[in-house]
Amino acid sequence: MNIANLLKGLAGLLWVGWVAILAFVLYRAARKAPLKTGKSLIIIVLVIAIVMTTVSSGLVFTNPEERGVVISAVSPQGYRSEALQPGLSWIIPFAENVVFYPISQQTYTMSIAPSEGAIAGDDSIAARTLDGQEIYVDASVIFSIDPTKVVFVHINWQNNYVDLIRAQVRGIIRDAVSQYKVDEVVSTKRFEMVKTVEDNLRTKLEENGLILNDFVMRNIAFTAEYSASIEQKQIAEQQAQQAKLVVEQKKQEADQAREVAKGVADAAVTRAEGEAQARIIQAEAEAKALQLIADVLKDNPNLLNYQYITKLGPDISVMMVPSGSPFILPFPQTNGTGSTTTVVP
Repeated sequence: MNIANLLKGLAGLLWVGWVAILAFVLYRAARKAPLKTGKSLIIIVLVIAIVMTTVSSGLVFTNPEERGVVISAVSPQGYRSEALQPGLSWIIPFAENVVFYPISQQTYTMSIAPSEGAIAGDDSIAARTLDGQEIYVDASVIFSIDPTKVVFVHINWQNNYVDLIRAQVRGIIRDAVSQYKVDEVVSTKRFEMVKTVEDNLRTKLEENGLILNDFVMRNIAFTAEYSASIEQKQIAEQQAQQAKLVVEQKKQEADQAREVAKGVADAAVTRAEGEAQARIIQAEAEAKALQLIADVLKDNPNLLNYQYITKLGPDISVMMVPSGSPFILPFPQTNGTGSTTTVVP
């Protein structure tokens, strides 16, 4: 409790005490037993009560979060040009009184939700976009009274300065929304639109002694028909995106199959080339071997017969061949004393 309120409380108690003393003195006088000091006591308490009331009426305490506008009956203009600053101040008792205004931040909200706004019910801002779509905007304005312009606000608006805010916000938002298409309002141009509203609102409030601390566009709602069309569009876009993903997946599978086939083909070609190279090497080796054999037989013609005979069983001395069949190899005539193999036709 500040000292001004304390003095007012004491003054009130003094008046109550004076009334009680007056009643008691009158009661004693009616009972033919007057109080000797009754009259003096009544006068003393009355004077003290008047003085205390006068002093308490002249002392005013202003809190740090407020400023006081002095309404004066002795001033030609009816008010003091300077507002009371925080602390204890003196005004002319019974000729002046003070109207206090808060300078701390305040919030004014306009919302579609019945219990969120400053006014009960749907208090959202209906606005129409450049392409003719109606939208509903929820907004909050965080503001304060300029401490240096409290007297100006009192003269022009008194406690109705929130009406100024309400009217300006609704008008400025409608003007801003009308400059953009509906899809721009909710996406690419939203921040630009909010910045436009904030700049214009700040200018208007400053002209009327108020300070804009922040502007919040809380929500943007659409008509039921437009909301349904947006939902259908989103569903179509999601389906198209899903189809695109399926096509992409099939494309990746086809690319993978082509790569696999290419790998198999490359492997087959490599294997075929390896086999062909192996055959060439084998043929070249066989040709060289045959050439070596031919060279040996050229110098030793009987070597072939010798090889033929050595392949026969060791116990064969006579070999029967079909009648009229030619000899496979010409056998050389043998002379000397060695054993002879006889071939009988």
